[in-house]
Amino acid sequence: MRSPERARLTAALRSLKERAGLSLTGLGERTPFSKSSWGRYLTGETLPPREAVRELCRLAGEPEGRCLALWELAESESSGRATQAPPPARPETAPEPEPQPAKEPEERPEAEGPAPPRPAPPATTTTTHRRSWRATAVMVAVLAVTAGGVTATALLLPADRTPDDARRPPATGTGTGTGPPPPRCQGDACEGRDPMNMLCGIGLATLVEHRTASGAHLQVRYSPTCGTSWGRIWDTRVGDRIELTAAGPTRSAEITDALDATAYLYTPMTRTRPGTVVRACFRSEGQNEPECYEAIVP
Repeated sequence: MRSPERARLTAALRSLKERAGLSLTGLGERTPFSKSSWGRYLTGETLPPREAVRELCRLAGEPEGRCLALWELAESESSGRATQAPPPARPETAPEPEPQPAKEPEERPEAEGPAPPRPAPPATTTTTHRRSWRATAVMVAVLAVTAGGVTATALLLPADRTPDDARRPPATGTGTGTGPPPPRCQGDACEGRDPMNMLCGIGLATLVEHRTASGAHLQVRYSPTCGTSWGRIWDTRVGDRIELTAAGPTRSAEITDALDATAYLYTPMTRTRPGTVVRACFRSEGQNEPECYEAIVP
């Protein structure tokens, strides 16, 4: 049975995978961890290494502090460190100091003599305090994020499918204002690249929106800032595929496993200019003919 800490971490990692727009195969190609390993991490079957959490945060453009705090809690629970610490020794059971050998008789007022040494606190008390402090520090970090409006349960895939621009990575300060960060590429430099990683999902337009015969949703997105278009699909099944063609090469993405089918899947971007005809084709598993749609970039 998975612990609540593991479940919260798993939900956060799945949300980051969705934001990055990568399949398990894509994660395996862009990180030191294999596709099968990511499958176990994202289903909660295996606790991921700390470095895997950092890699996924990097791909999604997410500051790593919140997810690492969740990982600390899950790892602490998994290793048993959260329950191994013994309770502090009660004061009345603390060992008494050994009596000192009597010195030569000498009558001195007790108040004038040196104070007897206090026994050193048991080592378990110090260890317990350190562990308690660490657990408290991690919990404070998680609660601080929760107070800011991001709860662990909110990281689960929303039923209303939040649009790209509401799910972009948080803006980083540049010293020139508080507006959204600029895209990381433009025009030909964006060809074949991931739209979310390049921050092109800001201020975009929807050229095509359609529900296919199989029940999947298809959209074609256009970013005037980046000068690119891409397609995305969701509510899909394993084997479904989207292909996008404009002035350049055809870009495609395919649902390869059940985990991909629970999230958005994006094609890489293709360079488009105003007046370009963009054609998107959806190929469903088991269908002979694709469903194709066209739009002209305004």
